[in-house]
Amino acid sequence: MLRRDFIQKASAISASGFLLPNLLGGCISKTNQLAATGIQIYTIREALKKDFVGSMERVAALGYKNLELFSYEAGQYFGRSIREIKQITEDLGMQVRSAHVGTGLLNPTYVGSLTNNWKQVIEDAALLEQEYLVLAYLQADERKTIDDYKKICDLLNKCGEMAKNAGIQLAYHNHAFEFEVLEGIVPYDFMLEACDKGLVQFEMDMYWMKRAKKDPLTYFKQHSGRFPLWHVKDMSADEDQFFASVGDGIIDWKSIFGAAEQAGLSYYFVEQDQTRDDNPFEEIEESIQYLNKNIL
Repeated sequence: MLRRDFIQKASAISASGFLLPNLLGGCISKTNQLAATGIQIYTIREALKKDFVGSMERVAALGYKNLELFSYEAGQYFGRSIREIKQITEDLGMQVRSAHVGTGLLNPTYVGSLTNNWKQVIEDAALLEQEYLVLAYLQADERKTIDDYKKICDLLNKCGEMAKNAGIQLAYHNHAFEFEVLEGIVPYDFMLEACDKGLVQFEMDMYWMKRAKKDPLTYFKQHSGRFPLWHVKDMSADEDQFFASVGDGIIDWKSIFGAAEQAGLSYYFVEQDQTRDDNPFEEIEESIQYLNKNIL
């Protein structure tokens, strides 16, 4: 199941940062709070369809506190109103921090994208007290040329200004295709320059960075403070190099989290696009246990 089948929505700039006392000592500002582990609920999408409340209860019981949503459409998630979502998450002691959205360029009738009723998307995000909204994916036909990317950046800047006026930060989530050279240009590098840093930030997906053979630390250094959101997603050591629970793969998490302050990290979300035996709860439990033991 592809992410693009679901993409929708995200949150805004947070002053609360990230303290990793055991690993980093005084590296992260001690004025910042320890950021609770978050999860992108795409990981448990099938379970949510069958039992939304029960699935969210299981996530909360594992210790996940921050949420990044997806599948927003016309003021609802999974058929539930924004007020219902807010009540459910509050009752479970969780907070929606971010949500994924699409451009809507190739699906103009879909209500709830950058190009269709963006104002309502922002208003609903504000109702959930989100801080971020994130463009999650570009369809292949949206990114054929560098001029296509320029148009996307212009759209992001425009929508980012509207979001900022409501106190919400817009961001862009990468995959691997943004690093494939196009017309002699790396699209991701182009986007970092073309997007107004005051209006558009970036959510770095660590798996897809690894898949593209790129070093997150290099980008943190070159574009300090531009990466307030991360997807913490590991890569298996198998030849297929697909997804693994965090800590059970080949990504060097200690080095990455060691650069949290330079990146500008506010929130990170565990995500696993596919899980072994279609049992996401087992693997997200492994992920949070690894993070609690080795990172936090």
